[in-house]
Amino acid sequence: MALPPSGGKPYFHNIMKRFTTAILCIFALSMPAFAQRDIVKNLQTDAAGQGKVTIHQDAQITALVNGAAASTVSKPGEKRELKRQGYRVQVYAGNNTSRSRNEAQDVANKVKQYFQDAEVYAYFVSPRWLCRVGNFASIEEADAMMRQLKATGVFKEISIVRDQITIEIN
Repeated sequence: MALPPSGGKPYFHNIMKRFTTAILCIFALSMPAFAQRDIVKNLQTDAAGQGKVTIHQDAQITALVNGAAASTVSKPGEKRELKRQGYRVQVYAGNNTSRSRNEAQDVANKVKQYFQDAEVYAYFVSPRWLCRVGNFASIEEADAMMRQLKATGVFKEISIVRDQITIEIN
């Protein structure tokens, strides 16, 4: 490759000028992308002539939305849980009325009276209120609890159901 008659300095200077300009343009164009990273703060920014957005959420959710990894290290005293498919004993199934809600809560309280250590869940799954007991990995464990509940003579609608269970990890 032949150099220009001036010895190549202006040619080299021109290439470096173009290279520097290209790098600065890339940097300038990428700045808005970095500024937009925290979408929650961006949404809550006041702007003239626009509505105001207020977001109330846990800091970990904000971190996940912004692309940060969730912390897998538990803090001292914090319970870690694993969700998986398993079994629970259903002791009540009502409809979607407030009366059924109260009945589900009453059944949950009765279960707690007889079995203080049992995990009892009264919750709504459309279209009905449910009360379920336990987090059992096997159907045999759920069957043992079902037999104990039946033995009290208090609970009439008892069955074993597959459900997502919660297992504490130590």
